Amino acid sequence: MSEDLIEWRRDYAQLPYRATLEEMERRNVAIAAGKADELIWLLEHLPVYTAGTSAAADELLDPRFDVVEAGRGGRYTYHGPGQRIGYVLLNLNRRGKDVRRFVHGLEQWVIATLADFGIESWAVDGRVGIWCSDIDGREAKIGAIGVRVRRWVTMHGFSVNLDPNLSHFAGIVPCGIEEFGVTSLARLGLDISPRQWDEALMARSHSFLAGLAQSTEPKL
Repeated sequence: MSEDLIEWRRDYAQLPYRATLEEMERRNVAIAAGKADELIWLLEHLPVYTAGTSAAADELLDPRFDVVEAGRGGRYTYHGPGQRIGYVLLNLNRRGKDVRRFVHGLEQWVIATLADFGIESWAVDGRVGIWCSDIDGREAKIGAIGVRVRRWVTMHGFSVNLDPNLSHFAGIVPCGIEEFGVTSLARLGLDISPRQWDEALMARSHSFLAGLAQSTEPKL
């Protein structure tokens, strides 16, 4: 395994969630064992609701799609066509054992990429996700963050709504937050293809990776 190489994988077919999760878990083990390079995997899923470790049963309103226990932090979220996923599998043993820094870095990476398309967005303390002003001026979620760290190797990552069917979010209380809506780049008037998004995201990756400063003490 190269000490510096990160494999970038980009899929443009809609992948089933369960098989992807299994592959991600296998890769986590291989990275931790020093048998595989780190991985950043950009993709889309077939429609699915995923439950994080804090998901509450009453937040699953209409299980019209498959419901999968994801093992990541957070609550219920929806994945489906038109939503770009970034699974980020990095070895924090050599990038600084600081989970908060990693999550903050993910947020800022997505925020900076959205800004490249003219979308001002932000993170909010105590409210998971990436937020922006919707077409009605109200705050709405445009991206989700959910991670898991096992053997100090990260799993899962983020999702950004390019042009999903927003009605599919009505089957859950997204991330357990009832008082805010969900939006997308398309709803905000932008026609951004998955390839355009990926290229912009990759162009911003250096700043994200550089921000994962080394630290000597684990920080949870």
